[in-house]
Amino acid sequence: MLTNLIIWLVVLILAVGAGWLTWRAVRAQRMWVKIAGGLGAGLLTIVLAALTFFGGKGIAVTYFPSVPAPPALTVAGTPEQIARGDYLVNLSCIGCHSSVGADGNPTEAHPLNGGWNISQAEGFGFVGDMVADNLTPGGKLAGYTDGELFRVLRHRVDKEGDLLAFMSLLPTAQLSDDDVQSIIAYLRTLPPVEQTAVTGDKLSFVGAIMFGAGMFGASEKGAESVVAPAQGVSAEYGKYVATYGECRGCHGSDAAGAPASAMGPAVPNPRPLVGTLNLDQFKEMMRTGVMPDGVAFPDTMPWQIASRLTEDDLAALYAYLTTEP
Repeated sequence: MLTNLIIWLVVLILAVGAGWLTWRAVRAQRMWVKIAGGLGAGLLTIVLAALTFFGGKGIAVTYFPSVPAPPALTVAGTPEQIARGDYLVNLSCIGCHSSVGADGNPTEAHPLNGGWNISQAEGFGFVGDMVADNLTPGGKLAGYTDGELFRVLRHRVDKEGDLLAFMSLLPTAQLSDDDVQSIIAYLRTLPPVEQTAVTGDKLSFVGAIMFGAGMFGASEKGAESVVAPAQGVSAEYGKYVATYGECRGCHGSDAAGAPASAMGPAVPNPRPLVGTLNLDQFKEMMRTGVMPDGVAFPDTMPWQIASRLTEDDLAALYAYLTTEP
């Protein structure tokens, strides 16, 4: 944070200086100085002022987010909670927080000791480091209370209250209170595994500018309390499945595709394809990763994780994707 604040102050001083040069230029006696100097210094002032504004906004959002204090919470850790947490974590969390393989990408298998630098791997390392945390008791989360872990998932801030930039763009804020507690219960049962990499988010000033300008997309605020829809084969519950199944994290808030952004290229709308399939064809596609025309899903589609959904959850997801958003 200190480095970004210093850079912001330097840019602010430069913006003020450019503004002063603009004022001097337009007051000059010679017309060419008024025009050339005024336009040049004025344009520089506008650019520096924009960098100052959006950089300051990004710093404020990242390091001073308006979120509540951690709740006074102790998770019971019942067998039912642990079982539910096992299911959710191996859908929602394992894609980023699993150990890193020889190819530099997550293995999508245990242990969940993190270490994947998402920004570097996805080609936007210029925004800073976004390194997946170690979710086992061998990492920093062992020092978090249950209430602090609840706040991580609901409000996407770490123990110090700093925003987790990448995680803030995912729909974890919409997970129910019961499911958040189940995730915490399950993570507490994992065997401790160490991670030597420095984990967590560390935005550069460029990242702060882009975040402040909304170039990563909107970050949703977490509600005080969330109740899940009634479990069953319905479009309403299917939307909830698309939330913890990470469908909406990539395909947009209504699972109708997402435009290109600083985070990556556009993500297609799956609804037209799903609308041409019956339920059995949809399930087969999600279980095998092969579309009905024989073409495999692209590598960017984590169908292996989605294939772990239960039969009822897949049916609910199908109902959601074949209902007008």
